[in-house]
Amino acid sequence: MKRRTFLQRIGSILAVLGITEAEWLSLGNRYYQALAQPSSRKLALLIGINQYPKIPALSGCLTDVELQRELLIHRFGFQGSDILTLTEEEASREFIEAAFLDHLGKQAKPGDVVVFHFSGYGSRVKLETSPEAMQNALVPANGSTNTQNEKIVNYILEETLLLLLRSLPTDRVTAVLDTSYYAASTVLGLKSRALQESVAKLATEELDFLKQLKTQKLSSTPIVLAATSEPKQSAREGLFSGFSAGLFTYALTQYLWEFTPATTIQVALSHVENSLFKLGSKQQPGNLENLSPNLSPKRREALNSPPSLVGKGARRLGLPDSIIGAEGAVTAIEEDGKTVHLWLAGLPPQVLLYYGVNSRLTLATTEQLVLRSRTGLTAKAQISKIEGANSLQVGQLVQEAVRVLPRNINLTIALDTGLERIERVDATSAFAASSHVSTVVAGEKSADYIFGKLQEIPSRYGLFTLGGELIPNTTGEVGEAVKLTAQKLAPKLSTLLAAKLWRLTENQGSSRLPLKVTLEIISKISPRVVMQRETVRAFKTETPIKKSLPTPIVPIGSRMQYRVENQSDRPVYLILLGLKNNHTAVAFYSWETPQEPNTEDTKPLLKEVVIAPGETLTLPQTNGAPAFFCEQQLIFSTAPFGGTIAALNTAKYSTEQQPINPLLNSLDVAQALLQDLHNASILKTEMNGTAADSYILDVNNWASLSFSFQVV
Repeated sequence: MKRRTFLQRIGSILAVLGITEAEWLSLGNRYYQALAQPSSRKLALLIGINQYPKIPALSGCLTDVELQRELLIHRFGFQGSDILTLTEEEASREFIEAAFLDHLGKQAKPGDVVVFHFSGYGSRVKLETSPEAMQNALVPANGSTNTQNEKIVNYILEETLLLLLRSLPTDRVTAVLDTSYYAASTVLGLKSRALQESVAKLATEELDFLKQLKTQKLSSTPIVLAATSEPKQSAREGLFSGFSAGLFTYALTQYLWEFTPATTIQVALSHVENSLFKLGSKQQPGNLENLSPNLSPKRREALNSPPSLVGKGARRLGLPDSIIGAEGAVTAIEEDGKTVHLWLAGLPPQVLLYYGVNSRLTLATTEQLVLRSRTGLTAKAQISKIEGANSLQVGQLVQEAVRVLPRNINLTIALDTGLERIERVDATSAFAASSHVSTVVAGEKSADYIFGKLQEIPSRYGLFTLGGELIPNTTGEVGEAVKLTAQKLAPKLSTLLAAKLWRLTENQGSSRLPLKVTLEIISKISPRVVMQRETVRAFKTETPIKKSLPTPIVPIGSRMQYRVENQSDRPVYLILLGLKNNHTAVAFYSWETPQEPNTEDTKPLLKEVVIAPGETLTLPQTNGAPAFFCEQQLIFSTAPFGGTIAALNTAKYSTEQQPINPLLNSLDVAQALLQDLHNASILKTEMNGTAADSYILDVNNWASLSFSFQVV
């Protein structure tokens, strides 16, 4: 398309949006070329804004755009030329809406796949047309404009965006909104993507544009995935291993890397919410339209179908159709042909930080790449066999084969910036006395928890999640010295570190052990399925999971059980560990009757839980276990958990012999667990130099599945 034709085509749009041709051209030739590309079956418009005039900057929105772009190109076959990104000052209201109409509206055809993404601030604004109600709005880069007489906000109404999405001539439309609209009441913890509501006047051009959209034919029924499903929840962004990102975008794209989206949207959101909880936020993602009480049964059924990202006949790059999911992709190859650059957004976020040198990833050609260095989401690796270098291609997907984790992993506590300098010094000194605990200043480096003052009672200190939620039983007394409060946290920190360690084993996406686990509520008629997890990559054909809801709700007093199916040809051993609602550790205990039951001093012993090939096991096997809010990790191995059972046996547990009991020596158990998984690896003898200071875990020998649920 010639430049003159392009400008003539977009002129009417610019007039509606109230901007001049000169302003449009200021975006530069790069933006023009991207818009002028010919039509494609897959189109995307990605928006990310960190820097706002006179507003505190965000940190992760540009990373969100990069996460989405790499996902769409390498995982779903989008052409780079068909993905338009608007970032920072480019992402004004006028340019966003113009780009939507031209890049998506004028190019999309029936059956095409369209993706829209927005990362940035959201807010609420009162309209003159309905002064009694506030409306949700996205805040573009030029969101605030002051005139001599009045303040005008240049927001994009959520209603405007929904009408734009519905105006597209295809039903395969997915929008992702990593923003929120109610400003958080607390400033502690993860940064919120919401501004205080505005009583300013909305720009006339936006109101006119909205009025025009309401006169158009609306043919599309888009899927709109939102970072929060509750009105007053905050979309958060976090600091990870050298980069910041929106928690929702990171968790969602990571899930889509590892799993084929042939499951329902609700199952996908269940996985995403589980990840968000581990990242320190209780935000609950949702589908905007699915929240509507007026939704028809037919439309609700459509929304419980897979996200429309792939399109008919789409093929994954670099892997045959029989292989499911990936941890990343090859993005560049150095001149020697043996060194490759990788994008590793498919690894679980909590794992990425500790993903060590000598970890191995497999190509579709079965050749292995050995990790040599990693910076944030990118890494360098070398092909393990020189003769395999000729098979390397940019765009090939890579799957995890061996996970190498360091043995010296600490729990990192961020000291809130609201603490005085002397308070931070005392807290640092106190935490230094606890082994495996380190401190950082909040916001400067990634952390696991935050230590700070209670907002209601500033003379008390406590430990908080990264989302700003106070952890029960971690507060000091009124007026208690900061050093004393920190010292008293030592047992709790040990438990939280243990949970961090067993979370590092999660590998539902990459495990090659074929296992399926169903969490059920026991009923007199038949068990009711609450949630399912399975190691999809271990099965030759995909069996879509249709169960699971974000944060499954379990009635108080329910008895629950796990139904575990071992579909492998080997016996599999099982350990269950978890965190109860007040962050206390629990474990599943398989009791063994003492050989001399009449001896009063005989201590009950524990035995291995083993599932034979092709067998199904329910646990607990009698009456189930009482439900509570809990995160539980089921860890499987092809070798016995000898060290873990020995560590469990040394604890002073209750003699009531309940199946789910408190775990008192949680850190010892977690460390023994990692050592047992390391011992099960068939590769450790090949990697003796690595084994001395690392755990080596082989995906063929272990699986680790995570479950979270809530009791009301």
